[in-house]
Amino acid sequence: MPIHKLEQAQQGVSSLVAQNDASVLTLAAAHYGTLRKYAGSFLKAFEFRSARRYDPLLTAIDTLRKMYAEGRRVLPRPVPSSHFRNSEHRLIFSQEKPDRRLYEIATLAVLRDRLRSGDVWVEGSRSYRPIKEHLMPPAQFAQLKDNNDLALGVPLDGAAWLSKMQEQLDFNIKQLAYRARNGKLKDVRLENGTLIVTPQASDVPSGVEELNEELTQMYPHVEVPDLLRDVHEWTGFADQFTHVRTGDAPHNITTMLAGTLADATNLGPKRMAGASKGISAHQIGWMRMFHARSETYRAAQACIANAHALHPHSLLWGSGSTASADGQFFRASDRAEKLGDVNLHYSNEPGSKFYSHLSDQYGYFGILPISPTESEALYVLDGLYDHETRLEIEEIFTDTGGASDHVFALLMLTGHRFSPRLRNLKTRKIHAFEKAETYPALASHIGTPINTTLILDHWEDLLHLAASVTTRAVSPSTILKKLASSSKPSLLAKALRELGRLERSLFMIEWYSDPALRQRCRAGLNKGEAAHKLKRAVFFHERGEIRDRSFDGQAFRASGLNLVVSAIVYWNTVYLSRIVQHLRDQGRDIPNTLLKHISPLAWEHINLTGIYSWDSELAFNDTYRPLRLPRPISDAA
Repeated sequence: MPIHKLEQAQQGVSSLVAQNDASVLTLAAAHYGTLRKYAGSFLKAFEFRSARRYDPLLTAIDTLRKMYAEGRRVLPRPVPSSHFRNSEHRLIFSQEKPDRRLYEIATLAVLRDRLRSGDVWVEGSRSYRPIKEHLMPPAQFAQLKDNNDLALGVPLDGAAWLSKMQEQLDFNIKQLAYRARNGKLKDVRLENGTLIVTPQASDVPSGVEELNEELTQMYPHVEVPDLLRDVHEWTGFADQFTHVRTGDAPHNITTMLAGTLADATNLGPKRMAGASKGISAHQIGWMRMFHARSETYRAAQACIANAHALHPHSLLWGSGSTASADGQFFRASDRAEKLGDVNLHYSNEPGSKFYSHLSDQYGYFGILPISPTESEALYVLDGLYDHETRLEIEEIFTDTGGASDHVFALLMLTGHRFSPRLRNLKTRKIHAFEKAETYPALASHIGTPINTTLILDHWEDLLHLAASVTTRAVSPSTILKKLASSSKPSLLAKALRELGRLERSLFMIEWYSDPALRQRCRAGLNKGEAAHKLKRAVFFHERGEIRDRSFDGQAFRASGLNLVVSAIVYWNTVYLSRIVQHLRDQGRDIPNTLLKHISPLAWEHINLTGIYSWDSELAFNDTYRPLRLPRPISDAA
């Protein structure tokens, strides 16, 4: 666009923006006639309760209920108004008499937000009930507490623990300030009172790329049905798809594997049957109907994940105590397009995200379809508690999308370490117990003081919440949605946020101080991003577009994809170990410092598409396939 046209367009856009400066509340008042038709009946039908002892919102609701019952149009004086924000209050009471339309709409909007957060609930409702009813029964919590069996990351005595944290945070901030002033922070400098982190160079040693290419060329060529059969022979994962009624293992393993691959490749039963020899769509559909469920998929996933974690070669990549979590976007097509959500960060087309958890050993242990518009932070903890593997994750990495103060707090309460890669770190505040003036060198980094009173007043509730998560009485995403859904958070949500600020502040100080932490986080996230490429290669049909409209259908696709990718990773790990052992037997010196950078995510040797043959037999006298060894020079000549 020529510059003169851009200048002309700027004037038009500026006028449009100026015309839309009206308050949202004022715009909503134009639809008051529609609201009035049902508001009276709505308020009369339900009885609302609040977690606050004297809640002005409920008083305002009673006022509106009486006005509808008596047919009055003018608000009484005085009228409850402390539940409004200052901007709303000024608008409603700008005239001599308060505006009835604005008052009613604003009150109902506050009610909506408070219902979402669980701070206000509907008497007798199952959907809109208090937060405590989502948690474990109080009697059970009290018994665990009395027996000292909570097994959380914090002690029962909140005051003593908070005092210790205050000393630790104060010392860490002063130490960070001292090291920053004296240039003792590696790859971090202090400029005009602002800490700036220099990106680290890659820690991958030279020779890794050449070694990776050599090892990859030695993998046996394999068809994906044969690969799945191999992994089943090693682990028995297909036997975990037990019958919904009898509990028996599938009588036809081949059909069960075909149904799993149908989910993983996004083909579906009909197209998988059309691409397979000797298997009908009816057989696949019957097997999936009676054997494929969320719990059997989890059991099969755990079977492969456990075998992979125990393989000696997996220890080169990690101990299995850390993991990364990230979402991968897939576009929706056909019927699913109307029900998909649009997130312009990915594209202007609707779709869904598969949010998955990957251990440091490249082992998947959780996956869940979520809306692309939802915050990934809501689901970080779900993967830690919704799996049946032997993995005991101590530390979890995410990018900025998976981080929030609530997640920091809840992971700390449950005894986990949270290490996200935070974007725009220098603009994020460190929250101390003292004011910014206490730390002059870092004053621009210090935010509002931590509200210790709020934390201690709700310490019992915070322990109850954390214990409910660790005992799986409630899924973490369910409770985090409740706590984060309202623009006016509940007192429990505020207390959890204050606790998260404390934990995040300690983490940020360590991030500035410890280059090993930054390197460890980057390496963990890089593994997850590299695994996304393998997932997209497997989930190929219709260019990886999701066609399922229901959550269950998308969950099957996600679980099947996770299972087949895990089978590929385990198969590659087994043969990578055999390849390395073969080369070492030939006298090659292959140090583990290089091998730990060789991932099991290659798929060039695997035929993922075409006609699937499920009845082929092994053509060699061994439990393993022969490696593709380089031809001797004399033979090549």
